[in-house]
Amino acid sequence: MVVLAAALWGLSVVAAGLVRDVWLVLGFLVLGGAFDMISGIFRAAMWNQTIPDELRGRLAGIELLSYSVGPQLGQVRAGGMAAWTSVRASVWAGGVLCVGAVGLLAVCLPKLMTYDVRTNEHAVRLRESRSSPTRPPVTPG
Repeated sequence: MVVLAAALWGLSVVAAGLVRDVWLVLGFLVLGGAFDMISGIFRAAMWNQTIPDELRGRLAGIELLSYSVGPQLGQVRAGGMAAWTSVRASVWAGGVLCVGAVGLLAVCLPKLMTYDVRTNEHAVRLRESRSSPTRPPVTPG
């Protein structure tokens, strides 16, 4: 669902860049926002099911870095391309780049495509450790 929702977000951006009616542009952007939320929900579920408690702070810092740097780099790309071509071309090309990147990541990370919380070894191990009554205390560090 993460991959599908991200690809559909990219396709929504492509559509927003190709249409001329402002109401259709807004509609496609709303649709893209919905796909982004779906992707976010599934990413958060995977995070909560697989990340050990003792690593959450460190990984949250890395995640925050990606959330703050990624959009800034995207704005630089979009602004540069808009200045070089046009705003519409920059928008639809960004969507095409997103769909291409999602497809490439899906090919390069096949375990992402087959993730299942019921069988994922990390999720199963974490779930078992959390339900164990003799769970050792987590030490900060």
